[in-house]
Amino acid sequence: MPPLRQAYRLMHRARGHLQWWPADSPFEICVGAILTQNTSWKNVELAITNLKAARVLTPKKIHALTHSKLAQLIRPSGYFNIKAKRLRNFVDIVVEQHGANLKRFFKGDTATVRERLLAINGVGPETADSILLYAGGHPGFVIDAYTKRIFERHGWCNADADYDTLQSLCTQSLSQKSGAAKLDYWRDFHAQLVVVGNHYCKPRNPNCDECPLKTLLPKN
Repeated sequence: MPPLRQAYRLMHRARGHLQWWPADSPFEICVGAILTQNTSWKNVELAITNLKAARVLTPKKIHALTHSKLAQLIRPSGYFNIKAKRLRNFVDIVVEQHGANLKRFFKGDTATVRERLLAINGVGPETADSILLYAGGHPGFVIDAYTKRIFERHGWCNADADYDTLQSLCTQSLSQKSGAAKLDYWRDFHAQLVVVGNHYCKPRNPNCDECPLKTLLPKN
């Protein structure tokens, strides 16, 4: 089993608790999770700023927008026509099937709510788990490109490991806590991996010498 608990302690010692995901509401988290696909968080922030400035960052108000208006507002996030459709698909379900109430949307056991999310066109496992963990209060460990790159370089997974394999590896290793403590742990663990992936474990020219996980690298 990979030394994931030790990895967390090293990352947390370097940066402290990261208080991720930055947002003013659960719905904003959902929007951010959908818009962050294939783009940087800075671009997502610009798009969310536009939605806030237009005073439409609610399920009902986005539901009432035309496609073209919504696409223009989220333009900074890139692939804005595609993302406008994906965001609308999510909002339509929340508004039309759950009375525009996110608490109703998130009601049920984690597996049921996850399937509800995955049934929405444009919501894949990473987006679904981000929404579950950060907005819905459901334990869904998020696996992203940073996670796979860090794990592979440290010899914790094979190059062909898929999403479900990596998620199972994490949940088995990191389930010593429960309830709110587990949610906080998994949220911060994912955030720590994002920071390491951004600042140290880059696709090219990784900065291993300064990485908090340096001591866990395989010794050749």
